[in-house]
Amino acid sequence: MSTTLKDRLSSEMKAAMKNRDKDRLAVLRTILAAIKQIEVDERIIVDDARLLAILDKQLKQRRESAKIYQQAGREELYQQESFEMSVIQEFLPQALTEQELDQLITQAISSVGAQSMQEMGKVMGVLKPQVQGRADMGQVSRLIKSRLG
Repeated sequence: MSTTLKDRLSSEMKAAMKNRDKDRLAVLRTILAAIKQIEVDERIIVDDARLLAILDKQLKQRRESAKIYQQAGREELYQQESFEMSVIQEFLPQALTEQELDQLITQAISSVGAQSMQEMGKVMGVLKPQVQGRADMGQVSRLIKSRLG
């Protein structure tokens, strides 16, 4: 039986406890708490696809916080957010290169026959499952806009 992403997170949390790695443990607990919250609220078991969306959202939040801290000159908080991003990225699939992303966008636009900005939602609908956790959705959105705009 293959281990799920959730199982991997749990075993990494146990390892962080054993190694007394407080910083890493805190990040892993935050991720697992977010998963548990969704499972309780929606009465579901989170699968890997949904877990990637959760990780993606947490990465985005930290990216935004890091940017704000950096602009405010709060180096120690910026470093903390950067560390947390690196832990989250360990559980995400390898990021797409610009060339791979460009190719996926081209394929998505042609598959839905998008000609204008009105069809951006259709393009995003096709792309999102392919790039979730592998690319910044804000960047994906900007690239599609530049193509259709």
